[in-house]
Amino acid sequence: MEEKNINSRIDALETKIDLILEYVNNQRLNSSVVEDLTGDLAIIGKDFYDTAVEELDKRQVEIDPEEVTDLLISFARNIKHFKVLMNTLEMAFDLMDEIGPMANEAIIDFTKQLAVFEQKGYFAFFKDIFPIIDNIIAGLTPKDMKDLADNIMVIINTVKDMTQPEMLKSIDNAIKVYGSLETENIPSYSLWKFLREINSPEMKRAMGFGLTFLKNMSKNIEKQN
Repeated sequence: MEEKNINSRIDALETKIDLILEYVNNQRLNSSVVEDLTGDLAIIGKDFYDTAVEELDKRQVEIDPEEVTDLLISFARNIKHFKVLMNTLEMAFDLMDEIGPMANEAIIDFTKQLAVFEQKGYFAFFKDIFPIIDNIIAGLTPKDMKDLADNIMVIINTVKDMTQPEMLKSIDNAIKVYGSLETENIPSYSLWKFLREINSPEMKRAMGFGLTFLKNMSKNIEKQN
């Protein structure tokens, strides 16, 4: 019985020793990996340093160690500001990522609208307007432009009055009447026939309209003076 206990203890001890040996071996391997990595980094760092020194020497660039130290100190002193700057840039890029699709959609809609304008002839219309503007400018002297500027409100008010429904209807009627006249075959009237036509209702209304128009125009001129 005691012999079995001793054997069990020996087996347990051997197991623990194996675990310890395995742990030691793993630590040795890890140390070897770290040493290899450190060696590789040292080689890379040395190559980088040598290359940097060589390139700076070729370009005749001199670096003052004190300036480098001051730069590092300034960086360390303002690291909080750099962090704020990086956070701001990160938020800006996030905002651009969010706005990007909307901006692309807006550009696509704008391009489609331009295509619609092109189909409707807007661009051709504006293209033909520029020669008209050139001719107007070429045909007006500086004095004409000054007079136009001085009387622009009178012109605008005149156009506004002419676009009233009653005025447009009267102008339209006058144009239709003039268009219906045969200007090449206008009949001639004798004095006697003219006197008879004066007594017609149409001529009486026409003379009443003419006299009323002239009287009102005279009153308006007197008010302006």
